[in-house]
Amino acid sequence: MNRPVIFLSLLAATSTVSAQSPEQAERIQKLFERYPEADTNKDGTLTREEARAFIQKRRGDQSNRRSPASKPTHADVSYGDHAQQAFDLWLAKSEDGKPTPLCIYIHGGGFRSGDKRAVSQATIDQYLNAGISFASMNYRLTNKGEFPYPTAMHDSARGLQFIRSKAKEWNLDPERVACFGGSAGAGITLWLAFHDDLADPESDDPIARQSTRIFAAGTSNGQSSYDMRTIRKWFALPELKTESALIPFYNMKEGETFDTPRVAALAEDASPINHLSKDDRVPVHMSYSRPNSPVTESTSSNERVHHALFGLKLQEAMQKLDLECIVVHPGLSNDTYKNLPDFLIKKLTASTPPGQ
Repeated sequence: MNRPVIFLSLLAATSTVSAQSPEQAERIQKLFERYPEADTNKDGTLTREEARAFIQKRRGDQSNRRSPASKPTHADVSYGDHAQQAFDLWLAKSEDGKPTPLCIYIHGGGFRSGDKRAVSQATIDQYLNAGISFASMNYRLTNKGEFPYPTAMHDSARGLQFIRSKAKEWNLDPERVACFGGSAGAGITLWLAFHDDLADPESDDPIARQSTRIFAAGTSNGQSSYDMRTIRKWFALPELKTESALIPFYNMKEGETFDTPRVAALAEDASPINHLSKDDRVPVHMSYSRPNSPVTESTSSNERVHHALFGLKLQEAMQKLDLECIVVHPGLSNDTYKNLPDFLIKKLTASTPPGQ
């Protein structure tokens, strides 16, 4: 049984919001952190009624997920020794036999939770129907600091390299590979988009010789920085408390802060915006579920972490370099693309590569 179903049974034990126990309130907050879209009125607070409606909808949507007919062409393909170093792959039909583009989904969850099965079949089908193969990637989670940065980024890069090493066998176009994800998966996607290529042309390992650069990037409620010094500056909140997910992400010890040289160096390297340069001709689409509203000390952690300001700051930096970055949120739309899938599909199937 999955967590939302268990959570629904717990919610049923109370009849009103005021009757919630501290434990149930904590579960609602955790649900909110994992699924910000559950806050249907976008007021930054998840009520019991909103939580119940969201979970019931998820239960009803189960029929749209991984039915026997939608099994991956290749399931749980390992790209490393750890169980979480795996991906699922759906190969699109190629009418003319030409290699197909590929879109890779990288799940979110604050680097502490999440799974490749989070993507819906409806999303997968959008790409398959456009002649684009689809992969969903797992990576090692922080596990209380056991696998800190750069584990998630390097795992995802290795998974990408593994797929590229199989491009001929799977009839994939190794050049046209896009990535997208939400929250932590968005950060990983942006890191791959801007970071210098991790390929080692001299390696004895044929997988390590493959490129880690991508063709296009898409994000949902994503972060362009994982440096609390930058985040505090952007929000003009110098005393803002360190986001909890960043503690295991950097394996921070008691007494360490973002001014500690070790942590500062990791935070600078982990932040995608710090790797941005003029030669990063990777088009980016960033969507957010809440408007670009002011942030104060009382703003919930979930709202801050998934705030549109992360996208607007990256857009500003990319536009200065004449690079394409589209940001959408309630109150800010884009007429060129219907949504994130439309953006990635058009980029992957365009006759002219981005930046040319």
